Amino acid sequence: MAIELASPYGKIYVTDDVVSILAGSAALDCYGLVGMASRNQFKDGIAELLRRDNLSRGVEVHRDDSGILAIDLYIVVSYGTKISVVAHNVQTKVKYMLREVAGLQVEAVNIFVQGVRIAQ
Repeated sequence: MAIELASPYGKIYVTDDVVSILAGSAALDCYGLVGMASRNQFKDGIAELLRRDNLSRGVEVHRDDSGILAIDLYIVVSYGTKISVVAHNVQTKVKYMLREVAGLQVEAVNIFVQGVRIAQ
């Protein structure tokens, strides 16, 4: 189901896939993030690192009846970085990007750290 935005020229519909791609792209710009992790696939306790073309698989979009969003991001952080700082930076960047680029109101950005890897 798409998010409906009203403008003076008509209505704009934004799908959840677009929201998840925007959120994933914004997250990847943050320092200390190795990549997005799959939210469903866990093999032998190791998170699968997603490529750039599969960003939406590491993001879940939740919406209530009033159109307010909650975003869940599944990430892999770089070894040697402070996880809480990286998570806060990702939350801030994603919330800002969705508000400024798409005009969406985001209530929460939840971060699930699926792993720690050495950045290459």
